[in-house]
Amino acid sequence: MKVALGQFAVAPEWQDNLESCRALITRARSEHADLLVLPEGILARNVSDPGILERTAQPLDGPFITELLPHTHGLTVAGCVMVPNADGRLFNTLVVLQDGVLTTAYNKLHLYDAFDKRESDKITPGQDLPPIIRVRDMKVGLMTCYDIRFPEVARHLAFSGADVLAIPAAWLRGPNKERHWEILNVARALENTCYVVAVGECGPSNIGASMVVDPLGIITTALGESPGLGFATLERSRLEHARSVLPVLNNCRFTPPTLK
Repeated sequence: MKVALGQFAVAPEWQDNLESCRALITRARSEHADLLVLPEGILARNVSDPGILERTAQPLDGPFITELLPHTHGLTVAGCVMVPNADGRLFNTLVVLQDGVLTTAYNKLHLYDAFDKRESDKITPGQDLPPIIRVRDMKVGLMTCYDIRFPEVARHLAFSGADVLAIPAAWLRGPNKERHWEILNVARALENTCYVVAVGECGPSNIGASMVVDPLGIITTALGESPGLGFATLERSRLEHARSVLPVLNNCRFTPPTLK
């Protein structure tokens, strides 16, 4: 399975971000990618405008998703948007577009109430564990950004059959944050013998640093802090080799806790 990592800096206007996503989709399709992972929060961002998320949020049948769908034939696209919620806040929703259809919507489970930030002031947490989708011959488990700090989520997906963990993110800059991001991605891959495809937003507040990690913890593709499109081929044989020499999923004597 060929994956594309669509790293870009999200602009304040959703129309500009729609064009950025369309351009990344076109390039990914031209390179015969099967899965394109985009960052978290791709509708709009402006660090100097604290109310931008509320003003730019759209329902799943709004113009942003609707206008992207026709471009996704022959390609699976994953990324996160802000969706209005009945309680007056928003959902941070990971959407999957496949062959012109919105097939999956996962509301972020773990909200970033850490490092002096409070995502829960504006976002309602999801209540369901993330799903698994199929792309070609691989099962892809979905997680969003801060979810990666909770290993039981990745372990649940691995026990449920995931071969790959796809993680859209907007990882904030800060002391040692690049190191946290790398360690966590490598750990989730290695401890579950899964591929990890983690795509971060770049720009003034986020680190970018998108990467692919193989099932034995080797970073095979890495982007820096600038916009870019990276590619990697995920091999079934590499996955099977890792799970043969390091059978942690079979050896594990515990099952992950279920969501309360």
